Amino acid sequence: MNKGRSILLVLIGIIAGFFAYVGISQRNSQMSFRQKVLRTIYPALMWMTRLSGKNTTVLMRSGIEPKSSIYDLSVETITANSLSLSDYKGRYLLLVNTASDCGYTGQYAELQQLQDRFTDRLQIIGFPSNDFKEQEKGSDAEIAGFCQRNYGVLFPVATKGIVLRTSGQQPVYDWLTDPNKNGWNSLNPQWNFAKFLIDREGRLIRYFGPSVSPLSEDVLSVLGN
Repeated sequence: MNKGRSILLVLIGIIAGFFAYVGISQRNSQMSFRQKVLRTIYPALMWMTRLSGKNTTVLMRSGIEPKSSIYDLSVETITANSLSLSDYKGRYLLLVNTASDCGYTGQYAELQQLQDRFTDRLQIIGFPSNDFKEQEKGSDAEIAGFCQRNYGVLFPVATKGIVLRTSGQQPVYDWLTDPNKNGWNSLNPQWNFAKFLIDREGRLIRYFGPSVSPLSEDVLSVLGN
């Protein structure tokens, strides 16, 4: 009984220490407590999901021409700008569905690092969505502030919308998930922070699951390290 009680006290102490650490380390950020916890445990989450193989899907195709051009599409951003994807011809496009209350939200920082590293050949665009367990409930203005304030996001972020293949799906994601448009892929994003990579000629060449880090070798090797 005494041994069990001692173990319980140790566990309580560890949990209390963890919550105290979260509060102290993130006290200058304007996040909810849940968001602070998720940011703190992000490295452990990535380690566990990679170990278990959860959300680690990587799909690869090359040389498959799309049946309609992604460059015919445009994106409305949360800063009220309209981006024509044709402006990014000759560069890679990494299109990522995002959320502010997800275990993968820490990838915002990694995505910005990737953008900074390959600014001459890559454009990242985020697509906030509330499709997965309602993990993006904020308004466009709230999302913009959250991304910039807590993760230093400078790459374009679209207005919040639907990314799954259903009524009201954003046109870009309609293209990404329809093989009659992109040429081969029918897979929906598996969760928040799934990544679709378009090559310099407008062809869909990779799908990376949420547990594949933007800074992983899987991604870097395509972009040229």
